Amino acid sequence: MASGVCRLARLSLKKKISFLPRTNVPKTSGTLLLTQCRTAVCTSSGAILPKPKKTPFGLFRIAMVVIPFLYVGTLISKNFAALLEEHDIFVPEDDDDDD
Repeated sequence: MASGVCRLARLSLKKKISFLPRTNVPKTSGTLLLTQCRTAVCTSSGAILPKPKKTPFGLFRIAMVVIPFLYVGTLISKNFAALLEEHDIFVPEDDDDDD
């Protein structure tokens, strides 16, 4: 399992990093030297990309999505638990061990 996770992380890292040949270093004995270029911060020509747009009220928007879905999930689970108890599928036993 751990080797699979490590392999998956290595593959995702390889997708994010592309290798471009160096143009200012002369070739030695027919080998090509490679350098890393992250395409997330620069273009293929090497120009730096502008800063990403900052989303205002990011935390507020997250809360506006999460809270209603948590509430709906709570209602669904409460109704399903009542349905199971009504049909005697899953009813907790009332064992009083205090006696």
